[in-house]
Amino acid sequence: MHRRLIVPSALAAFLLLAVPASAAEGTVGAPGIGDPYYPVSGNGGYDVSHYDLRLKYQPATDLLEGTATILATTTQELSRFDLDFGLDVSEVRVNGKKAGYARSGDQELEITPAATLPRGKALSVVVRYAGKPSELKINGWTSWVHTPDGAVAAQEPESAVWWFPSNDHPLDKATYDISVAVPDGLQVISNGVLQSQSSKLGWTRFNWRSAKPQATYLTTLAIGRFDITTDTTSDGLPVINAYSEDLGANGGAARASIERSTEVAEWLTELFGPYPFDALGGYSPNVTSGFALETQTRPFYSPRQFANGANVSVVVHELAHQWYGDSVSVKGWKDIWINEGFARYSQWLWSEKEGEGSAQELADYTYVQHPADDAFWTVKPGDPGPDNQFDTAVYDRGALAIQALRNEVGDETFFELLKGWPAEHAYGNASVADFVAYAERVSHQPLADLFDTWLFQPTRPEAPAVAGARAAVAPAQPVSWKQIAATNTMHDHR
Repeated sequence: MHRRLIVPSALAAFLLLAVPASAAEGTVGAPGIGDPYYPVSGNGGYDVSHYDLRLKYQPATDLLEGTATILATTTQELSRFDLDFGLDVSEVRVNGKKAGYARSGDQELEITPAATLPRGKALSVVVRYAGKPSELKINGWTSWVHTPDGAVAAQEPESAVWWFPSNDHPLDKATYDISVAVPDGLQVISNGVLQSQSSKLGWTRFNWRSAKPQATYLTTLAIGRFDITTDTTSDGLPVINAYSEDLGANGGAARASIERSTEVAEWLTELFGPYPFDALGGYSPNVTSGFALETQTRPFYSPRQFANGANVSVVVHELAHQWYGDSVSVKGWKDIWINEGFARYSQWLWSEKEGEGSAQELADYTYVQHPADDAFWTVKPGDPGPDNQFDTAVYDRGALAIQALRNEVGDETFFELLKGWPAEHAYGNASVADFVAYAERVSHQPLADLFDTWLFQPTRPEAPAVAGARAAVAPAQPVSWKQIAATNTMHDHR
């Protein structure tokens, strides 16, 4: 997994180099949004409201050509600001006027407008660019996979830098229009609703729209030959699922799982409240990676997620993220427990619903798999550090914390909490501390010690906190458990 870690001395040197002596103090946008896990993720000085991406892609050469129009508002006076981007740029315009631009490292594009921008004003940035994304290696890896018939962009915690310029951090969410031209005979899959499709001169253009705020890493693109199924939900939302034509032996299991997305989403609305977006679906492309990802409205599923047969549990996980992770996103990457702990716990609740082991049984089973000296307990889900951000413990110990909360407050209050949180923070960002304060307010109980025990202490808690007096046993249906456990590595992107 790509992590842009910079030691403090190197970071200080970077910041000094990034600010020319001629720049007025306080007018240069910061090259990072302030996330301690990834100091140069995102940027300071502006807030994006909309991305319009007009792209053209040739799979035969992996050449991506694009014009990105970014609409934003300045949050300070700006003589210069950064975008996160790695491909070659040919022109930049700011508010219609040509602007200067330069590289700083592999993924910082420094932009100098013709005149200093005042604070609190509308900002438009047009970036023309081209390049071969799969050849762009940052810290030795790429999030853009060049497939036999096209390409796929899906990765966490970052993927935008390989294919469009952005403020690449979940704190700056925006709406999207993504228009992509590909050779006739290929399809384009992205987020949201397909607005239109047209062909001329040997090229077909697909226009997708995401009308709700969306984090950059949740923005996805897949190009290739797909079998596409369409439907509508009972509420009239469009459902689009896509499967590469060459999924092989995993194809049937992928379809048998992803085609249940509507059913799963309807069940999740009972837990979390109304579905937060205007489209639904999923896609499984011809890639060799092993993870799945909650790309907004249309999760990405590696075919390997279905190597052992149908795996509805992973669909539950990624669709649960639409509430916990996508609508309500992290304030900083240390808050990843809110995403992964609740998505994992949703799998336990699905198992409970299906009669394949209750959430309590799965919690008991998980607990006894890890003795006190297991390194599993040294990972703190509430602040795991960038090296452990997607460790199994964030998922499983994170879910154990949620079961402990359920046991503490009782089912009535617990399910009130599950539904109230996405409503209170819809389309925004929140931290672990925010959730603890919210849970205490709604339950009228002091819960700080419980959360500290399960999320922040690097030791194994006492068993009764989660398991009660019941003996820990394996769930009644081990196959279901194996499917849940298989998603432990769903975000192991390296």
